[in-house]
Amino acid sequence: MKNNKIVIYIGLLAIGLLLGWLLFGDSSKEETEHNHDEVAETNQMWTCSMHPQIMQPESGDCPICGMDLIPAERGSDGLLADQFKLTENAMALANIQTTVVGKGKTEGNTLKLSGKIAENEEANAVQVSYFSGRIERLNVSFTGEKVRKGQLLATIYSPELYAAQQELITAASLKESQPALYKAVRNKLKLWKLSDNQINQIVETGKVKENFPVYATVSGTVTEKLVEQGDYIKQGQPLLKIANFNTVWGNFDVYENQIDRFKKGQEVMITSNAYSNKEFKGKVDFIDPVLNTKTRTVTLRVVLNNKDEVFKPGMFVTANIEGNTNSNDEILTIPSSAVLWTGERSVVYLKTSQEQPVFEMREIKLGNQIGNEYEVLEGLFAGNEIVTNGTFTVDAAAQLQGKKSMMNKEGGKTMTGHEGHLGMDNNVSNTENDHTNINERLEVSAEFQKQLKTVYNDYINLKNALVKEDSKNTSESATSLLNNLYKVDMKLLSDNNAHNHWMSLQKEIKTAANSIAKTSDIKNQRNHFKQLSSYLINVVQLFGVNEKVYVEFCPMGDNNNGAYWLSKEEKVINPYFGEAMLTCGEVKQVIE
Repeated sequence: MKNNKIVIYIGLLAIGLLLGWLLFGDSSKEETEHNHDEVAETNQMWTCSMHPQIMQPESGDCPICGMDLIPAERGSDGLLADQFKLTENAMALANIQTTVVGKGKTEGNTLKLSGKIAENEEANAVQVSYFSGRIERLNVSFTGEKVRKGQLLATIYSPELYAAQQELITAASLKESQPALYKAVRNKLKLWKLSDNQINQIVETGKVKENFPVYATVSGTVTEKLVEQGDYIKQGQPLLKIANFNTVWGNFDVYENQIDRFKKGQEVMITSNAYSNKEFKGKVDFIDPVLNTKTRTVTLRVVLNNKDEVFKPGMFVTANIEGNTNSNDEILTIPSSAVLWTGERSVVYLKTSQEQPVFEMREIKLGNQIGNEYEVLEGLFAGNEIVTNGTFTVDAAAQLQGKKSMMNKEGGKTMTGHEGHLGMDNNVSNTENDHTNINERLEVSAEFQKQLKTVYNDYINLKNALVKEDSKNTSESATSLLNNLYKVDMKLLSDNNAHNHWMSLQKEIKTAANSIAKTSDIKNQRNHFKQLSSYLINVVQLFGVNEKVYVEFCPMGDNNNGAYWLSKEEKVINPYFGEAMLTCGEVKQVIE
């Protein structure tokens, strides 16, 4: 009896388990699948088939064209096609920092413009001779000499004036009988700028002067001597250029996207390296209506009081102008250090994951520069996280991995040396069989770094020669760089990938340096210097030279395409323009 009951209980339990599995098993499976779908959906990014640059964390409409967003495809590593990942070691090595973009008013809306002091052309004068003759004596000895109105400048012997004086004396004797003739002769001498006193003296004495004085018609400083003592001159020929420096002009370059921020009569504060602790007030007097198509700038002119002669023509100055910034809370601004330029394109790098160092290039459209920030018109949204320090390193990593980058708009392949900035040959691309992480600095011996540093020092000498516009020393430094480049011992590179990288870069450095050494034209040297800088920046990034190196950038270099160079110091000294725009540029990255 008991055995039958046990069998019955076991049977009921089995039936209950079976029914439970049938009733709830599928729902559990569905719930698991549902939860899995939720996770997948959470990680899914959405893009637009017409505008692939749009990436949204959820489905919806494209903010540009309004089309429905579609799921973005991911690679085997879980990243989107244009995304790439850096290691934590690479992040720390390059000191890569990011900032979340936000809306709001900008801090420090002072605009800084670089310019140069020039003569006030309205106050300039040219001293001319009103009669022809020979300069018997020139009383101005040198350029820069000050003269005052009425001062004797020169003594001239003039055959025409000699004859006119004799004619005056004869006409004076006939003054009573022929007053019209006498008056006509006097007026003739007046046209030659003789004063009434000088004419009366000739009439009263009855004597002809052989040498006649020329007096200054204005006061000022002699900026140019156009004749020398003993020269024969013609009527109306310039003798001297005289400038009045009581007021001077400050001419400043304004980019076309800043033009609407300025108006005539606007007050500016001027500073100069010559007087570092002083500020001088001035007012905008003129804004050039014609844009310079080479520099994409217009000239803004400020008139400055210079009675104390603190400003010298040719002096570099800076204008600090309180900008009329847009107070709209919807304005979006980013630090200038976040932006890379190439021609007309401006790009930044987004950090697309909060947990991992995953990045992606984004093209943007910039508005006005306000202090150290730029207004963003298109390409970014509030809440985007972008790279603000180490942007150059992130771009180099993107290029090496064949992703979209500053010089590789399409992505999909590793850049070659002839295709773009900081490029590498295809044989050193990041393939599946290449286990070296090319985002990190390659491990090389101290001896190899020492030999590279010799090449780097030659590059610095070359750069300094370009600053001074010394084409001879530029060629000599390029030759020295080539000699030391050949001395770099590749046998010190035990790692195969490091060897391949160096072989590719050495070839391009040799080509660029050889082109500089063979030409004496400073313009051509600067063109090749841009290429040389590109590859040496890559060398320092990958191998290091056991020294802190500054990567600097000028947006106006290479015909406004932008150009980089390396420097041992943080202070910007521009090798692409020299004295013309010595301080144009900024530090884009510090390589420790």
